[in-house]
Amino acid sequence: MTIGIYGRQFNNSVIPYVQQVLDCLVEYDDLEVLVYESFFEFIKDKLYFPKQFGTFNSHVELKNNVDVMISLGGDGTMLDTVTLVRDSGVPMIGINFGRLGFLASVNKEGIKSALNTLVNRQYSLDVRRLLKVETESNLFGELNFALNDFTIHKRDNSAMMLTHCYLDGEFLNSYWADGLIVATPTGSTAYSLSCGGPIMFPRSGNFVITPISPHNLNVRPVILSDAHVLTFEVESRSSKYITTCDSRTEVIDSNISLTVKRADFDINLIRLNNESYLSTLRNKLLWGIDTRNY
Repeated sequence: MTIGIYGRQFNNSVIPYVQQVLDCLVEYDDLEVLVYESFFEFIKDKLYFPKQFGTFNSHVELKNNVDVMISLGGDGTMLDTVTLVRDSGVPMIGINFGRLGFLASVNKEGIKSALNTLVNRQYSLDVRRLLKVETESNLFGELNFALNDFTIHKRDNSAMMLTHCYLDGEFLNSYWADGLIVATPTGSTAYSLSCGGPIMFPRSGNFVITPISPHNLNVRPVILSDAHVLTFEVESRSSKYITTCDSRTEVIDSNISLTVKRADFDINLIRLNNESYLSTLRNKLLWGIDTRNY
């Protein structure tokens, strides 16, 4: 088995946990480890390497060369890892060094047992759909896909935006709001949830459109099949506004039309045999927790 490791810069409190990951991996003789090159440059003088690890520096090197990708960090690092994995089909798992760790589901305290389970292939694949954004200006370039969400948001403290939404070319609604979120089922537990959107189960095959601070009491989030194509046109007193694709941000002109649809590929998240989506909901988001039951 060949394991790839991706991470971002971290503070010194994380060093012992990253060291533990490296120490655990070298215990397996038939395991090859490749570290993302810029991350390796950051950690090489901070950690002890029990043996020589290889490196990689682009998504092109992953396909047919890496069996599993480990993300070291929080949920934001996991979203960055998606931009490396792309359509390679390489399954991903995250070890959480951040706060919530909803996508990066392995806790720091469970590193050794999780890696043992991983190396022994005691896991299943949790297929997650993505969305992609299309514009005439090729917004976001090759990274025009998102595992969590795509958002439209006003740029400053100016007046709210008017966003016209079309469903397969037919007018759906006009939203007076600070912006809109189009979330996948994975992203339904992120920003969309904070704005009052519903939780959607990973394989439900839907998008949810969630307005951000809408000015109409009768405007609520709406769930749509991801087989549909959404188009957005913005009216605003400001000439520019912000769009995001997961953690990537662009400032664009208000006269640009945006199309959002299901991406052409999916992402495989690793679900260890002792985990489930429902247990993660209850433990991380306290979903359904009621003191009367305890």
